[in-house]
Amino acid sequence: MIALIDYDAGNIKSVEKALMLLGEDVILSRDKEELLSADKVILPGVGSFGDAMENLHRYGLVDVIHQIVEKGTPFLGICLGLQLLFESSEESPGVEGLGILKGRILRIPDQEGLKIPHMGWNSIHLQNQGRLFQGIPEQSYVYFVHSYYLEAEEEEIVKATTEYSTHIHASVEKGQVFACQFHPEKSSKVGLSILRNFASLGKEEL
Repeated sequence: MIALIDYDAGNIKSVEKALMLLGEDVILSRDKEELLSADKVILPGVGSFGDAMENLHRYGLVDVIHQIVEKGTPFLGICLGLQLLFESSEESPGVEGLGILKGRILRIPDQEGLKIPHMGWNSIHLQNQGRLFQGIPEQSYVYFVHSYYLEAEEEEIVKATTEYSTHIHASVEKGQVFACQFHPEKSSKVGLSILRNFASLGKEEL
């Protein structure tokens, strides 16, 4: 069972549909017991960093997320979900993120000829042997929608990067915590393969 965390963020339904297409059992929940008993948990979402953290606090989900991670349950942050795993964001000064991973969320610098938000397909450079990217070709194209990007503190956790006005850490992995700035659920066959790799974690050992 894969649980999607329900905290009133946008774009959760498309992640649910993609997982169902892969034949996974999916629940959308903010119930502590359901989330803690799930085999895997996903924090999806589109929206503002500050509003999202406010909702996570309001629904009592901050402690639950920390418990899920401490338990070693595979956990995937998507887009805003990636950003929330880190310490802070320029989008919402003074708001603390979940702080599960070390790094900052910065605004994509203005550059002539490039639109912000960054919306569209970009190729990713793969590095450090990310488990989400097993079987994924180097320079595969994935779909991004964001105005802010990750600068992770620990280079070794970065598994994919892209270039758009600046060097963007597009995916990270540390222990059983995974995150993608891009939207695998909107990234065609490559994205479905990434979600399948996440859904398969642990199963290969059975």
